[in-house]
Amino acid sequence: MSELLVPWWAQQLTLCGWPLVSDPRLALDAVQAHSRLQSLGVGGRDEFAWRLWESGGDARSPSFARLAALELLALGSAANWIRSPCTDAWLAMLARGIVAQAPTLKAWLQSLAPLNDPALDAAGRELLARERQQRGVSWSALRHRLKSIDSPASQDAAGFDSLPSLSADLWPEGLWRARAAMAPVLAWPVDIPLEEQRQYRTLLREQDDVGGREELMALLFWLAGQGHRYGWDLDAVRMSRQRPEAQLEWLSGLNDQHDYGRVLLAFLADAEPLEWAAWDWFRLIDQAYLGHCAGWLTTQEAERFASHGIDLLQQRYADWEAAARAYQRGRSLFEGRDLRPIFDEEWGGLLSADTSPWAVPLADTLEEGLRESSREFVRQYRQDPGCWVLSVASIRDPDLIHRRSLGEALGPERVQEAERYLEEVLGLRREEGTAGLARFWMPAQAHHLNQLAADSRHTATRRSPPGASRRLAVCADHAATITMAEKYAFYLVMASDSGRYSTVEIEALAQSLCDVLSRFYRDAESLLSAWQAWETVLSEDETPEEVSLADDIAWHRRDPGSPFHWLTPSRSLTWLEPGVRPTLTRFTAISLAGPLNEALWQAPQPLAPQDREALGEWVEHQYALQGAAGLVDFLDFLAEAGDRQDYQINYAPYTLNRTRLEAEIAILESGACAEEDRVHLMRLKHVRDNACHCNDQDMTAWDIAQLVDLALAGRQLDWLSEDRLAHYLDAAMRLAERHYSNWRDYAEGLYSGFGFFMDDTPEREAFLQRFREALTAWLEAEPLLAGAWASLDFPGSPMTHWTSLHVDILPGEPSLLH
Repeated sequence: MSELLVPWWAQQLTLCGWPLVSDPRLALDAVQAHSRLQSLGVGGRDEFAWRLWESGGDARSPSFARLAALELLALGSAANWIRSPCTDAWLAMLARGIVAQAPTLKAWLQSLAPLNDPALDAAGRELLARERQQRGVSWSALRHRLKSIDSPASQDAAGFDSLPSLSADLWPEGLWRARAAMAPVLAWPVDIPLEEQRQYRTLLREQDDVGGREELMALLFWLAGQGHRYGWDLDAVRMSRQRPEAQLEWLSGLNDQHDYGRVLLAFLADAEPLEWAAWDWFRLIDQAYLGHCAGWLTTQEAERFASHGIDLLQQRYADWEAAARAYQRGRSLFEGRDLRPIFDEEWGGLLSADTSPWAVPLADTLEEGLRESSREFVRQYRQDPGCWVLSVASIRDPDLIHRRSLGEALGPERVQEAERYLEEVLGLRREEGTAGLARFWMPAQAHHLNQLAADSRHTATRRSPPGASRRLAVCADHAATITMAEKYAFYLVMASDSGRYSTVEIEALAQSLCDVLSRFYRDAESLLSAWQAWETVLSEDETPEEVSLADDIAWHRRDPGSPFHWLTPSRSLTWLEPGVRPTLTRFTAISLAGPLNEALWQAPQPLAPQDREALGEWVEHQYALQGAAGLVDFLDFLAEAGDRQDYQINYAPYTLNRTRLEAEIAILESGACAEEDRVHLMRLKHVRDNACHCNDQDMTAWDIAQLVDLALAGRQLDWLSEDRLAHYLDAAMRLAERHYSNWRDYAEGLYSGFGFFMDDTPEREAFLQRFREALTAWLEAEPLLAGAWASLDFPGSPMTHWTSLHVDILPGEPSLLH
């Protein structure tokens, strides 16, 4: 077919002032072609592609447009902006249209007559003369050949010289059809001269402030994994739950984003689909193309980014129209003006024209081989364990999504910010090293939550379990480690950013976290499902100032581009957790301290010197203990006798002789009391009034709680070794088992002891009320993380808790099953 089409093409170009040549593609060199294109207002490849397509399909002035398209085609081919197979397809398409419109050369020239161009008229007469003289390609011969080629029989027996199909070969690179949202692509791969590369780099710098390859890579992964849609989606979800007054208040606080907010609220008011991810993913494809043209991406890299973008589009949208409408909504939000009314005007050609790059369905634009290679490319990008840490931490700090690794270079401001956070917020001192991070790894907390969930599921039909109002039974399907691992991940990022620790140490902890999460969650979906379920429950306990992460987690579950879906799970056969996982027995012993201090969810470890000093001052102030020897003596006293002995010897007898009690109180009240007598008088009055039921309760719990609390403090002060701590914890367990049968009785004894031995102060009643409330919170798990008694069997009591479905629990003793 080319033996007819190319000469015919050359003949028609004489109407545009071209000399008659054998092949128009060879008539000009690239420099001349570029110059001619610029004179026509075509400054680059994208403008050329648009002009060629628009000229080839202009129904208002088809003759003029098609003649212009023939010239553009020749210029673009000479400029190397379109390749030969694609050129042939466009030439065939244009020829079909022209001969269908004008059955003779004379009719064709008559359709061009309104141009009133003398040069064109002269060239037309020359063409008519050549045809009469049977020189060149006759119009009838071309029309006959096209007709025969287009017949069904010819199509069935198509050979080497058959015409290309109408749309399939006009845009030969199926991978880049999606880029037509910005500009069609006529040639791939592209050979970009250095000067043109500079132009593309300038364009990227002006559009997205991208100044080099690394910045471009970061932008592309951001568009794929988060983009603008993340913030827009969360705003939409949250505003959809608000009343109109709250929506207007939100809008008034947006300042320079007011136009964006106005458009978003308009979408909500109109019940518009809140879907705009295509805004990011079309731009991902476009930026990958531009990055290659700028010389910053290899052909393979650009193809993989584009393939990833198409893969994401196909996962979200059924067809091109759905994707285009989503893009238009995103563009509306980005520009702060509602562009829905002009959708048909802007997208009609792409969506309906036979010659559109989108004539091929969206579902058919990506080969499976490219899909798989692009997915592997993204997985490799996120295969480092640090990517797990950054992804998990990004829920709390979305800006971390821009980071590729924990070890990348950071500015001094970020380093200083991280250092301040460790020091002032976490109280993590430099002297502790990475070992100090272990106290933020709290597997006992996860055990507690898992146990509550298991109990809630199995007892919900018979009685109201602790935390029933929080739908804990739903969480029984989900391991709870993520609830503390997500905070640990954020702390680990801050530790890495501070520059305190060696890369090797940070990498080891990152690998450890990756191993744990891969063990407890089979994939990203199970991890995010667990996280969302637990966050929804736990956020009910948060203060109004704290923002729930449930919406953020839900977003990552829904969005196919989220980094979570591309993380590579660890397959380590041997692994270590970032911190110690105490046995269930040891954690039960630790929990005997109850609400004397905040709940401790892990085994204690020595503190940094300055924190030891502060804790030592507290111990000295409360107990007049100044060193390890004094502490050991007092712990031995608590284990062997304690305050309980003081009560039994000095006060219990008065409960049998009320007259003597009243007389003793009267004597002490009649004179001035020394400090020791004042305390004695106070306690006698407590006996008289049976304050806090002190005469009815076994107050050994007061000694046990103090014993455990001080032993834990002694370990933190490094006054006690691990073995010595274990000795006192075991002693506390024996005392608890001997004196009580359940946590409620233990709590009553602890309350009585706390109240009996407390000094009389103006705040006494307030102290007692708060302590009583704290004990109830520990017993009922209200709030859930108040304390651990609701999830633990009391020392020595029969097992009453249901077995959790997970391995995400504390191990029992070797001789016991759990």
